[in-house]
Amino acid sequence: MNQILVTEKLYVTPELKRKRRLYKIEFFIAVLLACLLSSYYIYAEYDRNKSEEVSQFLLSEVRSEDNTTKESTQNDAIIIVLNETEANEEQEVNTNELISSTQVGDTTYSTEAIITIPKIDISYPVLSESSDELLEISVNRYWPKQGELKPNEIGNYCIVGHNYRNGKMFGRLNELEYGDIVELEDMSGRTVKYKVYRKYVVEPTDTSCTSQLTEDGRELAFRELTLITCTNYGTQRLVVKCREV
Repeated sequence: MNQILVTEKLYVTPELKRKRRLYKIEFFIAVLLACLLSSYYIYAEYDRNKSEEVSQFLLSEVRSEDNTTKESTQNDAIIIVLNETEANEEQEVNTNELISSTQVGDTTYSTEAIITIPKIDISYPVLSESSDELLEISVNRYWPKQGELKPNEIGNYCIVGHNYRNGKMFGRLNELEYGDIVELEDMSGRTVKYKVYRKYVVEPTDTSCTSQLTEDGRELAFRELTLITCTNYGTQRLVVKCREV
């Protein structure tokens, strides 16, 4: 019996004890990292859900204002058309200048359009400017800068949005294919439908997709919509080009 005990003690060497301590430390660190990562994921998901709530609140407010404007116009407005061409041109200029401002807490958000993509079941307000903070809330107007091109005008209107793994914002933009429809409603209530005609990936430094010219260098004579989001873990950009139906 004593021989067995002595033999067991001989096997428990200082090196073995050191390894056991090391394994315990590594196990503790692994558990701690797992807890931290889980907490971060839960917080990030909570934060995204809160941003989604703000975005959908803005959407409901914009649509509510839009319906009120339409009802008021239908009930109260008297339209006298003296020259049909001039009237159409005036409407083209004036109705697109509308921007909806909504205050949430201490922040005021300016919305200039609503984008709806039936294929991937999303609808978001397009905020009139772009920044890291605004991209957390909704999709943003990216190019041209505000005032240079209004939603649904002749030209290339570019929208950027986050690629969230849960499918929010532009998280499912990669599912769009040739012929899919994208709808853009401006603040006058006019909705223009666009059809996807191209989808490709570029480097972050490649901004050619925002060009207001055709491939042969002429100014665009049609309405175009460009949707942009991150892809390949943020190392590249996915571009979806759409043209008025």
